[in-house]
Amino acid sequence: MLLTLHPDNPNPRHLKTIVECLKDGGVIIYPTDTVYGLGCDISQHKAVERICRIKQINPAKAQFSFICSDLSHLSDYAKSVDTPVFRMLKKALPGPYTFILPASKMVPKILKAKKDTVGIRVPDNNICRAIVSELGNPIMSTSLPIEVYVEEYTDPEIIHEKFGKIVDIVVDGGIGGMTFSTVVDCTDSEPVLIREGAGSWEELL
Repeated sequence: MLLTLHPDNPNPRHLKTIVECLKDGGVIIYPTDTVYGLGCDISQHKAVERICRIKQINPAKAQFSFICSDLSHLSDYAKSVDTPVFRMLKKALPGPYTFILPASKMVPKILKAKKDTVGIRVPDNNICRAIVSELGNPIMSTSLPIEVYVEEYTDPEIIHEKFGKIVDIVVDGGIGGMTFSTVVDCTDSEPVLIREGAGSWEELL
């Protein structure tokens, strides 16, 4: 199913359809402030396993991130964050960054990396934040099952043609980007840049 949502005012009926799909263990493709992502409800283990099969990866080795609507979920899924790190998150989010933080006990075991960390994202995109708000908990997120993001994978109609049969809903929120989020590891005393992407590293410092 291809569902079109307005980037500024997502249709409440369509949002409800997407949220019901996620609560039923569905898998969606949806827009962020960077590339289109593949996601499911973090509490639906079968959906997580299904995404691992789609991506052909071992759940134990997978590195997924959590899409949150704001920083209010931070204390649920990450262990206590010190003040300088929290200030940096507050400054950068919503925005095209993924922050790797120590995972709390509320992070499902299947989603914890070997290092017991979690990647937190608050994209600057109304559609995905509205979905998360309606759902009431984060979406587990990963990139599409492709080697490289080329221009055709910015078009939700082409994404639907290619992947519509392996997911339940493709959310059309307009043309997406081709650059990933910037990944910052905040598990040590100093933040470390893991991958420079759409977010400026200099602006964080």
